[in-house]
Parts: sequence; C-alpha cells; structure tokens
Amino acid sequence: MKIRIGTRGSALALAQSNDVAARLRAKGHEPEIVIVSTTGDRVTDRAFVEVGSFGVFVRELENALLDGTIDAAVHSYKDVPSRMPAGLVIAAVPERVDAADVLLVRRPALTEERSGLPLAIGARVGTSATRRRALLLAARPDLDIGLLRGNVPTRVRALSEGKFDAIVLAAAGLDRLARAEGDSRLTLGPDIVSVRLDPATFVPAPSQGAIAVQVRESGTDVRAAITSLDDSSCRLAVQTERAALYLADGGCTLPFGAWCSVTNDTLTLTVALGLEDGTVMRSAATGTDPQTVAAAGWAGVSGGVSA
Repeated sequence: MKIRIGTRGSALALAQSNDVAARLRAKGHEPEIVIVSTTGDRVTDRAFVEVGSFGVFVRELENALLDGTIDAAVHSYKDVPSRMPAGLVIAAVPERVDAADVLLVRRPALTEERSGLPLAIGARVGTSATRRRALLLAARPDLDIGLLRGNVPTRVRALSEGKFDAIVLAAAGLDRLARAEGDSRLTLGPDIVSVRLDPATFVPAPSQGAIAVQVRESGTDVRAAITSLDDSSCRLAVQTERAALYLADGGCTLPFGAWCSVTNDTLTLTVALGLEDGTVMRSAATGTDPQTVAAAGWAGVSGGVSA
C-alpha cells in the first residue's frame, strides 16, 4: 500500500520519518516522504512563547492530514499538543530512544561539576525551552541563559562558533542524527564535550525521545498499517507523561517536565514544574494506571502554582 508520510524538512525530522518509512517498507508497504513547512521552522528568531500557542511544529502537518494531502504525519511527540483536532489520532509510538537531555559544552567552559552541571561560573548557555531554562537556573543561578532557536545542526554550529559556552539538546535528536546517512549525519567536533543529564533530576519534556505517527481516524487501512509499528511499553510511558501534561494544561511555554520509566508493568513518574520565584517543584509517583499515576504526580507539584 502506498502511504504518503508528511514531515518537517529538518535533518532530524527527516531522520525520524525515514526510520518510519523503513519500518513500513519492511512490512511490504510503499512509503513516500512529503515535506511540509511549519510555523516553527519559518520563525527562528523568537522564543516559543512569542511565536504562538503550543503546536507550532505540527499545525501545518495536521492540516495536510485533514485535507488529504498526506496519509500519515511523523512528529517528535513532545511537539504535539495534549489536545489534537477532531478526526486525527496517534496510531503508533515506535520504540523510544533516550529521553534525557544532553549538555554540550565547549572545553574552555568545562569545569568540575557544581549542582550537576560541569560549567564554569557565569557560563553562557543557549536554549529556547522554558523548562530547560528553569532547571538550569534552579541548579545554577549564576548561569547566563541566552535564546537559541533553529534545528539541531544550527544550534551545534552556534556552539562551535563560540556564541555560547554550552547548549542543551535532546539526547534522542543527537543519537538519531549521529546515525543518519549522508549530509544529514551530525558529528561533534573534538572541542565539544557531551554530558548526559540524569532525567530523574533534569526532568525531560513529556514524551521527549518518542515519535508520534498521526493519521486520520477514518483511514482504516493506513491506520492498521501504522499501528503495526507501535511499541506498547513506550506508549504506556508516554501516555503517563502526557496525561500529566494534560493536567498541567501546558506546552512549549510551560516550564514543565515529566519522565516515566516502566519496570515489570510498574510506572514510575517524575514531575518538575518551574515556579515564578525561580524555584522548581518536584514530585514522584508510582502505580500501574497512567491516569492515576499522572494525577498523583501533578498533585505533588501543583500546590505551588499561584491561583
């Protein structure tokens, strides 16, 4: 069956979509990659909070699904709003890669670890995510946080050129680009050191590291083909994290992190929420039902939110 796969045009998005296409091809289907430009790709000089509501990387792809231009859309799941348009569903969450964040540091700024971050005092760190900013400053108020937008290679280039002493990226994106083929492959220079940040402390964005494959609810044949790619354990973890996100009613503009691990069907959720006073509230919850665990995790941090 021919399946038109919609994707953003960045190297990371193409790496993710080509992975999905390869899985479909192995099952006898004929995938075709269709590049769709999104608002988030076109506007790179402002923070997410200034660009618009959560969904700046998915709205155009969802519109293409709804009007029949494409049959499936591949998203970084963390970019997908907790509420999606009627008629669309997430048909598959393929196997997840590392959910953690990674600190990339230029060697001159590397020093002994202080509060979990091996950065020199006053180091300039680039990020556009409010969650990362809140976690960085809660651990190290001395850091100078600067706005950094653009795709992964663009951000790594800004670091290499000395515009920042360090940047924070998703481990998953770096891993996928390190395994990409041709010009899309990303290689870090010898002057950049990679430091994985413990997700139990530097809590990732909900569903970070996971891919969401979205389809029309009515497209039964395509939906069945895509569903065959689903990883049940990954979906369970992501479902728990996104249930917490739904309760927080947030997105890219909320300094909120949620990370769930699954061991023998037991869910362990860690939640972090940045507050206006610069502190970060944290909580943890365990159980077997995603909604119950998410509610307990959110309840542990929401008490610090002003009415």
